[in-house]
Order: sequence, then structure tokens, then C-alpha cells
Amino acid sequence: MRTNRRQILQLAAGGAAALALPTVGRAAEKPLFNTATMVGGFTAGGTVDTLARRAAHNLTGTYAESVVVENRTGAGGQIAAQFVARAAPDGRTILATPMSCLGIYTHTFDKLPYDVNDLEPVSLGCVFEFGFAVGPAVPESVTNMAEYFEWLKKNPSEANFDSPAAGSAPHFVGDLIGRLGGTPLTHVAFRGSQSAIVDMMGGQIPAVSAPLGEFLPHMKDGRVRVLAVTGAERSKFMPDVPTMVEQGYEDFVYDEWFGFYVPTGTPRDVIDRLNADLKVALAAQDTIDGLALMGLDARWSTPEQLRQMLADDTEKWGPIIETIGFKVES
Repeated sequence: MRTNRRQILQLAAGGAAALALPTVGRAAEKPLFNTATMVGGFTAGGTVDTLARRAAHNLTGTYAESVVVENRTGAGGQIAAQFVARAAPDGRTILATPMSCLGIYTHTFDKLPYDVNDLEPVSLGCVFEFGFAVGPAVPESVTNMAEYFEWLKKNPSEANFDSPAAGSAPHFVGDLIGRLGGTPLTHVAFRGSQSAIVDMMGGQIPAVSAPLGEFLPHMKDGRVRVLAVTGAERSKFMPDVPTMVEQGYEDFVYDEWFGFYVPTGTPRDVIDRLNADLKVALAAQDTIDGLALMGLDARWSTPEQLRQMLADDTEKWGPIIETIGFKVES
């Protein structure tokens, strides 16, 4: 992790106080637009949708009189990215996206329906870790990764897992977990984590690799058991679940982020205004608390910091994907 990335990820360490740097005069500025649209590429109720809706709520009345959320699902977030990349570069159309759609897909797809250069960074939105969970198809006696791998050896036909999308970071995290355990896991892609988790809860699929917070709403009834988290330390959202490192898998540490983008060509003064309004929106206590329900840490950044984070992660994931050998012909 490069120094600049570490500094960005430490930005919100103090919670709302760290995010809410001086904003004198912000409230006096009039909204730029009557209506703006926040576009997400995954299903309602998931982590991307949660970030988009919290941000849109607190941008309403400041950045625009009304900010509506539109879910353009499919192709692992590509449809949403394509839509925003082709939108008028006036600041009215905003993309809320995982890093995967921009930093990973460039390694996995021969051709995308958009170019990363067609999207201009505005601000980081949140950061999070991944969780690896099992459902009713796996015996309750399986409570950690070692026991899961042992169970797979006896039940090789059950070596399947879901993730939000083929070619996404959770997909590769699940693949790497299978390699660690010596039992390759077959990936099944869904339209978002929530669809995958519902199928896991119904016993149709044994396991899911997804953003940690996607599992939080389903933990109470016992049909979702998170065996490990991928952070360097235990998550404050799931303090009882050990990390992969704690379970003996040295250096198995992965995280991701969601960020906000607009079409390239959007005037810099509009980008700066949106960045400033997002800073306030992300510092709002209802945003911080709402994201926490989904295991997300609200984070803000400058456009330049987000640009560097994407460059760093694009470089980091390249050799990992090459090792896995995943490629989508498109």
C-alpha cells in the first residue's frame, strides 16, 4: 500500500469530525441543478445502492434541488458505467461504482462498453472488506476456514461459491480462498450480492464471497455464517469473526472502495462543487450510521487522490488476475 493510499484510507479515522473539515459558507450556496441522477449498477438494498441513496439524500437541496437514484443493473456494473460515460458532461449524472468496474475489468475484458478515461473521478465514497460466508448447505459444525476446507475434501461436488459479479474483486477473493485450501472453487455470478446471499440462505449454493456488510442484514436467523473477513484486523462490524490472517493465511488482506464519477468533460468548477457537497454529505451522521449498517466506512477524498487510488489498485490487481487466469471474451 503506497503512502498516499494509506493517508487517504486514514482520512476518516476520526469519524464525522475527520470528514467534516471546515465548510463555512457551504449552506449559503444555491443548488446547481433542479434534478441530478445518482446511478448505481447493482440491485436495490445492496452496498452500492446504500451508498448511492445516502449520498443522494444529503446532496438533495445542496448540489441539486432533487437527486434521484437510478439502478441500472447488469453485467457486473458495466451497464451503469456505460450509461454515465455516455451522459452529457454537465454534472447532472453521477456514477456510484465499485473499484472493480474500473480497475479490475480492464484486466479481465478484451473490450468494455466504456473507457475508464470517459469517467472523471470526484470523490471516494466508502471503503470496506470482504467476507466469506456459508449457508444451510454447509453443516453447522463448520465454523472456520480449516473446517470448511476439510468439509470440501469430503464433498468436492459442493466446491461452489457465488459473488456479486464475474470478474469482480469478491470473485477473485473467493478464487484465491479456494487455492489456499487446495480445492478450486467454481464461481457462479449473480446480479449483485443480495441475490447470491438469498440463494445461499435457501441452500441452492454453499458459499458466497461478498462485501462484508452485505451479510449483516441476514445474520440474525442463523442461515448465514461468516467464516472469515479479509481485513488486516477484525472488522468493527463483525468483531467475533476472525480474519484470514488470524486463521493462518499470511498476507491474505484485501479491501475495496466505492467512488463517485462523472462523465469526462464535466467542467472542473462543477466537479469541485460536487466534491465539496459530497464532503458534507459523507460527514452527515445519518450517512455514517446508514453505511455502517452495511459494513461500510464513509470516506471522502479529492478527485486527484481518487485518481491515484484507482491507478494503484489497477496495478495491484493485474498480476493477481494473471495468476488466476481469468479472462472474459467480449
